[in-house]
Amino acid sequence: MKKKHSAVSGFALTASLLLAVIAAPASASPRFKSPEEALRQGISAFNGGYHEIAIPALEFAAAENLFLATYYLAIVYADSNSAYTDHGKAYMLFKRIANEHTDVDPDHDRRAPYVARSLTALAKYVRDGLPALRISANPRLAVEYLNHAAVYFNDEDAQFELSKMQINGDGVAPDVARGRHWLAVLAENGHAGAQAFLADLYWRGKFVSKDSVRALTLISVAVKNAPVADQVWIDDIYQNIYCGAPQGVREQATGMVAEWDVRYGRKPQLPGRLGLGGFDIAVNRTCADGRPVPMRSGELPLDVEPAGEGVTAAVEHGPADVIERKAAPGFIYGGASMHPVGERR
Repeated sequence: MKKKHSAVSGFALTASLLLAVIAAPASASPRFKSPEEALRQGISAFNGGYHEIAIPALEFAAAENLFLATYYLAIVYADSNSAYTDHGKAYMLFKRIANEHTDVDPDHDRRAPYVARSLTALAKYVRDGLPALRISANPRLAVEYLNHAAVYFNDEDAQFELSKMQINGDGVAPDVARGRHWLAVLAENGHAGAQAFLADLYWRGKFVSKDSVRALTLISVAVKNAPVADQVWIDDIYQNIYCGAPQGVREQATGMVAEWDVRYGRKPQLPGRLGLGGFDIAVNRTCADGRPVPMRSGELPLDVEPAGEGVTAAVEHGPADVIERKAAPGFIYGGASMHPVGERR
């Protein structure tokens, strides 16, 4: 039976490693008993947010061809909010993973989800281009990476990105119906990103008939499903729709939110790498007229009169173009017979 390491033991390991690094001479390189020990220490430091400690440990383990070390090292360098951001290194590491492990068994190999995420990250780099490595934008190649991650590995984030590219005709021929179909499958399965994009489209009436009630209901579910990495942009859509929704729309949506929470809710990852969400600093959002925006409370206040036209922060344009699938109760409008992305037959 494998031993389970508690958050306390993980914190103790990180703290002891930090003290060891501080106490070591400036010219000394970190020493590790084995590549496996370096990997364990590197991941522990990463989870604690100590990138300066994680990098040498992960580099040591990656040099010994430990798969997870290469993956976590790529994640560290890909973090745009880190002092150690290096997208060139991240790209090369993700590419190494994709090249060496692209055909691992998607159902029985524990590396499969990490390979899928690496393919998705690699696709974003080649889609947008990477000037640091003189890599030009190549949406068609991005679609190839995403398609492999989405279909072979059944990766939801790859399916989400691929669906948006199909709707926009980015790297592929435009296919709005198929893109909407796949996005609806994801939304019904609890994917917060797909739910938020769907809500935005209902709000704007783009690619679907405008439906403010469904927009507010769906974004209210998405904002609670959102993983930490996606909270900012999903919260932006929520604020836009909530602030622009009249009293009548909020009244109708309130009756649907609880039901849709049950049908389409998904417990998000713990906030923060250590799960210490209670220490997070809450972001207080307000509408243009000063009304507070309720964040992740599960409630839509009904005791405030709606602001007039043009008073709120609401706009009629959003971040992307997306949406849809089967006719689940009160959900999306269509339901073609095409198979969802990732379904292997």
